[in-house]
Amino acid sequence: MKMHNQLRLLAGITALVVAVAMFLPPMPQSAEYHHFADQRIFFGIPNFNDVVSNLAFLLSGGIGLLFLWRLRQIPKQTTFVDRRESLPYWVMFLSISAVALGSMAYHWSPSIEYLVWDRLPIGITLAALLSATLIERISLIAGLWALPILIFLAVMSVLYWYWTEQHGAGNLNFYIVMQFYSILLIVWISLRFPSRYTHGGEIHQVVALYAVAKVFEMLDTQIFAWTNNWISGHTFKHLIAAYAAYRIVLILRARSAAGCH
Repeated sequence: MKMHNQLRLLAGITALVVAVAMFLPPMPQSAEYHHFADQRIFFGIPNFNDVVSNLAFLLSGGIGLLFLWRLRQIPKQTTFVDRRESLPYWVMFLSISAVALGSMAYHWSPSIEYLVWDRLPIGITLAALLSATLIERISLIAGLWALPILIFLAVMSVLYWYWTEQHGAGNLNFYIVMQFYSILLIVWISLRFPSRYTHGGEIHQVVALYAVAKVFEMLDTQIFAWTNNWISGHTFKHLIAAYAAYRIVLILRARSAAGCH
């Protein structure tokens, strides 16, 4: 299938997904979501493990930003053919660092008011990764143009959810689309369009790690029980997701333009 036909198919599927999100019954945030398995207090910090494990995001995001900063000092770097391609990664690693702060605040005092600050940087991170995927596999210009649009949509999906929660009719539909459909798009694009760089297929490892993290999140209580109340599934989720972010740094560090290695 030619590229323009694949892009038409992608646009059609995207329009269908958005339409389904609009017409499905609103999905509110479950009150049970805020009740995590590990609620132990250490050093005066409530929900200690879930709070402190977010430092892993700060570490991954910081390493990514440091890598990009050092790359600016290398005239003949091979990570980006065009230095503008680094823009989504700057946004992404900044957002990953912000996830640490937002999630720490949320887990310190779990509530809708703090959850919004957790979800905003998560949405922006995925939007930036989708933009980077478009740049590397479809078009530099299309990916750069898409970046602010995707960030805007990610932010609005979170704010819309928060607004509906404040008005007693919570609706997570659009946030779910922005988070999970973005991941599906990244996978679909990576399968249908070749990367201009080596190690392009390793993005699937990142997606797989994120999927594993979500499974651990759903098994929060069970894993806490299986480990004799040592570590919960949600704490594991933070650590695995942060490692997924670090894997992106490793991919960037190792790659070069395809055919030039």
